[in-house]
Amino acid sequence: MSPRSAKLRLSLLVASLPVLTMQPVPAVAADEPAQTWQAYPKEPVAPKDAPNVLLIMTDDVGFGAASTFGGPVPTPAFDALAQSGLRYNAFHTTAMCSPTRAALLTGRNHHAVGSGSIADVSLDAPGYTSVIPKSAATIAQVLKMNGYDTSFVGKNHNTPVWENTPVGPFDNWPNGMGFDYFYGFNAPYADQFNPALIENRNTVRAPEDPDYILDRDLADKLIHWIDVQHNLRPEHPFFAYFASGSTHAPHQAPPEWIARFRGQFDQGWDVLRQQTFERQKRQGIIPANAQISPRPEQIPAWDQVSPEVQRAYAKQMEVAAAQLAFFDFQIGRVLDTLRQNGQLDNTMVVYIQGDNGASEEDLRGSADLLRVIAGNPTTDQDLIAAMGDYGGPKSFGTYPAGWAWATNAPFQWGKRVASHLGGLRDGMVVSWPAGIKKGGAIRQQFTHVIDVAPTIFEAAGVSAPDVVNGVQQQPIDGTSFLYTFSDAAAPERHREQYFEMLGNRAYYKDGWMASTLPGRAPWDGAAKTQPADFKWALYNLRSDWSQTEDVSSQHPAKLEELKADFDAAARRYAVYPLDADLHTRMAPQFRPSLLGQRTSFTYYPGDTRYTNYAFPTIAAGWTVTADVSTAGPSSSGPIYVQGDHFGGMALVLNAGRPTFIVNPGSAGTPVEISPRDALPAGRYKIAVDFEPAPAGGTTVRLRVDGAEVASTALSQALRGRGDAYIGRAGTAPLSYTPSIAPVASRCTCDIASVTISKNAR
Repeated sequence: MSPRSAKLRLSLLVASLPVLTMQPVPAVAADEPAQTWQAYPKEPVAPKDAPNVLLIMTDDVGFGAASTFGGPVPTPAFDALAQSGLRYNAFHTTAMCSPTRAALLTGRNHHAVGSGSIADVSLDAPGYTSVIPKSAATIAQVLKMNGYDTSFVGKNHNTPVWENTPVGPFDNWPNGMGFDYFYGFNAPYADQFNPALIENRNTVRAPEDPDYILDRDLADKLIHWIDVQHNLRPEHPFFAYFASGSTHAPHQAPPEWIARFRGQFDQGWDVLRQQTFERQKRQGIIPANAQISPRPEQIPAWDQVSPEVQRAYAKQMEVAAAQLAFFDFQIGRVLDTLRQNGQLDNTMVVYIQGDNGASEEDLRGSADLLRVIAGNPTTDQDLIAAMGDYGGPKSFGTYPAGWAWATNAPFQWGKRVASHLGGLRDGMVVSWPAGIKKGGAIRQQFTHVIDVAPTIFEAAGVSAPDVVNGVQQQPIDGTSFLYTFSDAAAPERHREQYFEMLGNRAYYKDGWMASTLPGRAPWDGAAKTQPADFKWALYNLRSDWSQTEDVSSQHPAKLEELKADFDAAARRYAVYPLDADLHTRMAPQFRPSLLGQRTSFTYYPGDTRYTNYAFPTIAAGWTVTADVSTAGPSSSGPIYVQGDHFGGMALVLNAGRPTFIVNPGSAGTPVEISPRDALPAGRYKIAVDFEPAPAGGTTVRLRVDGAEVASTALSQALRGRGDAYIGRAGTAPLSYTPSIAPVASRCTCDIASVTISKNAR
């Protein structure tokens, strides 16, 4: 058929159709009732007067850190909420990050939702997979089904690490957990100055601002989301979850905030802990007869530390205090927004100060915790030399265990130790002016992180559903504590609870607590220990509030009763098998992998961020080959970059010269490998070979079109770490060393591909 015949046929067809007259849509006056649709799907409607919910959680903060619970760090936003609401002094976590957050978001015990340990050390056992099952809907999913809008800013440590890749899968990312909006990071920690950010499912870079810092950025994003939601959907309540990475390492804060704490910790951790204990008693936060546990013998007395190292230690605590205070200031900004738009009265704020106790994982403290984890301990000289960098972008610092012990006052032990209150108990404040009529009081009933979800549901007037998205739901394990809002003397309803983390375990029942004694200290994570060998103790928390006196010899039958109760709970909630070997479990063979057993990968230039679960571990026996076209000496920039100034490597063009950079971080001096002359304009195969060298070192050879142009022998074994980029710089500088030129943001060259292969030439 010719084009002319087709056009004529179409014209005749159109002419035969009936004429449809479009009627104008009448305007609807502002005071007229809304249109009632017949066929469009109906949106869920929240119960009448359902409150907004703002759920806040900090990271690695001890019970005795914040001023609200007698601590040395001023937290005025936390204080103000306590004055309008209630302080809970017997609130418990799971003693570690991912497990606490999974229990918080689902209202189920952490093992029951596959989160018996942090995602990074998951195991192929039902209680330890790190995969929250579809049978355990989150608070966000339930409230969304009931007319709420939902958002999440900050730390997400509940996505299985092997799914944290550019292609997901995304079911277990925050959007898949019921959050309409997410802005933050999928990781155990974040660099406050150079974070690896995600917005919903997309990797993004931090704004280019010389004063940028993450916690302020997170607050900015949440404030903007609240304003937009209130403007466009004011009839819908919101659920917002603000989970900061503060004060998990690295301890970092704006310099002007660090300066506020100068000299405030010169008295040392022994005196600080006692001062906190006395304030806690004066303020009625702890009972008058509470005892304070002694300092562990492995932590030195402050007066046994040299004056030079004391100054370094004091600066580290100044930084940690500044970080916590700065985050609390951001919460104040969020609360001001709610106050200004008239939403604060009917917003229930649940502010949990810590996902576990303060971290005692580093006995000496460090300016580079990654170096310590890699097996290179910090020396006194290192601590003193790095003082000028503490708290800034060049430091991945953490304080020594003595400060964690002090801020866990009055309890013993800390993070990871689920047998003792220093690891388990954190301060919580709940404020809801429309729902709590008599604020400023303290509640002493036993509460647990699994109780938060059912409390929110009861306050919102909704029930946990039996089925979500076609999946039958597990029972909620927690107990609502809404009953405590109006009755300080109400008998506690959460009467029994098990605890377990890395073999440390306990069972609480009507004031009694049976606890294992730690098989190793938190700062001795590499030590081998068997949970079956842990001894048990018994505490009567009704008379011994801070868990200081073992009464097992006086009550052996009670101890056996609680041990049997633990065993029953462990079988019910998939706690077994017990495993205390944290360091061994870090090895990737314990988890699924997108990379599998493949030995060759080809990557292409772009803004994609590749985590270590989407990028092979480059080491001796591997080759990186880049297919690159250059314009000669005018071509510069990154071909591939992995890691950052704390440790990384990169293949770049430097004025046309192929250059390989190795930065061992604080463990050594950065090295550049390159030929003397630039490449003429043209297309090349630029390759880097990594070969084993004597004494555990690595030989690096740089080749162009098969010919070696430069090489060097490194004394250390070379292993790639951190996020990787092709044709782009990383989110953080590769080096702050003046002798290493900064890596440009992009390469002024044409990168066809970068292939990484094992045992290839």
